[in-house]
Amino acid sequence: MLVYPTVVIELQAAYGRSYSELIALSTASFIAFGLFSLPAGWLADRWSRRNMMIAFYLGCGLSLVAASLAPSLIVLTVALFVLGIFAAIYHPVGTAMVIESATHRGRTMAFNGVCGNLGISLAAGITALLTAALSWRGAFLVPGFVCIVTGIAYVWLIPDEARHKSARSSAPDVPLSAMVAAIIFGLFIIVALSAGLVFNTLSVALPKIVDERVSNISLVEIGGLTTAVFICGAIAQMAVGRLVERFRLHILFAVLAIMQFCGVVWTAYASGVMVLFALAFTMAAIYGQITVNDLIIARYTADAWRGRVFAVRYFLTFMISGIAVSMIAFLYGPGGFPLVLGTTAFVALAFLIAVLAIAYIAAMWSASACRTPCRRSECSLTA
Repeated sequence: MLVYPTVVIELQAAYGRSYSELIALSTASFIAFGLFSLPAGWLADRWSRRNMMIAFYLGCGLSLVAASLAPSLIVLTVALFVLGIFAAIYHPVGTAMVIESATHRGRTMAFNGVCGNLGISLAAGITALLTAALSWRGAFLVPGFVCIVTGIAYVWLIPDEARHKSARSSAPDVPLSAMVAAIIFGLFIIVALSAGLVFNTLSVALPKIVDERVSNISLVEIGGLTTAVFICGAIAQMAVGRLVERFRLHILFAVLAIMQFCGVVWTAYASGVMVLFALAFTMAAIYGQITVNDLIIARYTADAWRGRVFAVRYFLTFMISGIAVSMIAFLYGPGGFPLVLGTTAFVALAFLIAVLAIAYIAAMWSASACRTPCRRSECSLTA
């Protein structure tokens, strides 16, 4: 998905078009990336998660190859749109599969998240190298072949899940009443929207924040410091993967939500070198809560429904990214980053309130469910 934003620089020279005109060609692709996560999750639960992942690998690979061979910008736009459709499969389907198969959910989800963040960090650099060596067409062609080969290996290595699918549980790890489940689902909608807005706003604005708040540094230094901040988030994600095995999920979720809110406020007022510490603290909280967020959803959702629930979660998170970019553009002009970060702090406060409500409900429900004596090691609510 992040090949094109780098390739577009080369396309300016190849086609003699402006950056704004060319970057707009990827709009449909990113909309599809969020929109088609909904049917992807539904199909995975109703049909086959394994087969949907095969479609993910082969579909992305063929779309990338088609983009590399595109004879015109119209064909390239269509290829990118199809790429967005198949790329939308991964998050709702892949996350559900990882949770289903994991022995230690916290560590596995954290490692999975770090790999994704590493891909985001390396995308621009690898694409630039491929473009320099093989032209912009090679930047699409090489990852296309990698996806196709991986898809073939996946078919060969991963067994058919027909027998396993029939045994997929229709009961969540922690059963809830219909009313409590509805309330938590509503709160998680608020969490998904606010978390997506905070994450995308800070991710997009981060290089410019570093540029403005840390004086007298070059573009290369800005890029390096930005990467370092993201690495802090990745390290925190791994740490949280261990912490979820020692602390109750809803308590950890509340702590990370408080950290996120405090971090955004700190960033709004920090300057100089101190802004780097504020940003690292904030990104650590943001990346950490992503792991805990997914684990809580998995805990209160039956395995048979997880694909669809994760589809809704990622649909809301990805679709809000467009609003984040628009919000930065709208607020930066009249008020600069103080206004942008101040508004983001209010969004983070909404996230915090929703998370505290979830933590309170989870604590009360656990207390009411544990009034009868039981052995702690056998209780599904103790984590």
